[in-house]
Amino acid sequence: MKKGVQACFRQRRDGKVSQVIDMNLRAAVIGVGFVGRAHIEALRRLAIPIQGVLGSSRARTEKACQSLGIARAYGSLGELVSDESVDVVHVCTPNHLHFPETESALRAGKHVMCEKPLAMNTQETKALVELARERGRVGAVTYNLRYYPLCQEAHALVKQGRIGEPRIAHGTYLQDWLFYPTDWNWRLDPELGGTLRAVADIGTHWLDLVGWITGRNLTELCADLATVIPVRQRPKGSVETFQKTADLATEPVAMTTDDYASILLRFEGNLRGVLTVSQVSAGRKNRMWFEVDGSEGSLAWDEEQPNVLWIGSRKEANRFLIKDPSLMSPEVRGYAAYPAGHAEGYPDTFVRLFQDLYGYIAAGNFQAQRSFPTFETGHHEVKLCELIALSAGQRRWVAVPD
Repeated sequence: MKKGVQACFRQRRDGKVSQVIDMNLRAAVIGVGFVGRAHIEALRRLAIPIQGVLGSSRARTEKACQSLGIARAYGSLGELVSDESVDVVHVCTPNHLHFPETESALRAGKHVMCEKPLAMNTQETKALVELARERGRVGAVTYNLRYYPLCQEAHALVKQGRIGEPRIAHGTYLQDWLFYPTDWNWRLDPELGGTLRAVADIGTHWLDLVGWITGRNLTELCADLATVIPVRQRPKGSVETFQKTADLATEPVAMTTDDYASILLRFEGNLRGVLTVSQVSAGRKNRMWFEVDGSEGSLAWDEEQPNVLWIGSRKEANRFLIKDPSLMSPEVRGYAAYPAGHAEGYPDTFVRLFQDLYGYIAAGNFQAQRSFPTFETGHHEVKLCELIALSAGQRRWVAVPD
């Protein structure tokens, strides 16, 4: 480690003492759009210094530095990765840039937190997994939905056997931000986002989360994909994620990427499941919902109401667990930063994920088990995307290799 690591201790609300690592690590962020700013906010909440940022152009980078109060505007990727004061690089750019930017950071000796997908195909993701191992660097992928407090609790309850043996896992990830033919984002361009869109963008979040909560690996899948809006109107100019585009000058573009998917799933241990994904479901702003039905009970959670976990039973009354650290399983209470009645949401998930990552790096034992989503996780999710595309194209079940 280039910098020292110190440990201190604090008294928790539940009276127990927990170790807090003074990480003394520094970050740089590539990408200053919607998700890049989410990373910057979370890093600041953890008091992790941000050495500088790199945007898509000099003007955009400098504007971001001024609005965010960041001192250094990097002029190029080479300038950023050669900055010896930077320990961790956050890659928050369009998908097609993830591989070259992550590769450059690893070769320069940096640890990397990369937005999903890790890269555009499994050849690239495999290369990044191998390069990180070769260089002895830590790689993570931002599957941050695991870090909602009640998702952590659901994971703990399944692991404790509280719902018995998981039998069925089903759910949806529905949005409406691409509902109109005039809605546009770089993700619609397969050269920038990849050949799968809704599945890769939001479906993999569900697949990662449910696989992690149940502790079961996928063994087979059968997918149906559809491009519901075959022609869209592309604005003649750049567009931010979630920006309204109806009043901009446009040109028609034929679509090939998926607006919708339904996927039948088979997991280890005879667990069955089904997932429906859509970015054209009116009124569904970000409905990432799952239910896991076990031999003794069920659990259900909705990201639009993230501070409530439904717990179902046959032999007694169903109940809602409202997020409350004192009522959660002891091993996950640390993922609820605020007391009962104080809501936690999407921005908080980045904070808890980064806390796990930076604490792991600061501890210095890179052979230890990793609790956060890793490059291997990212490689697996891209592999699933390729298998989903294969299944839909050939209209058949496909096996998921070990």
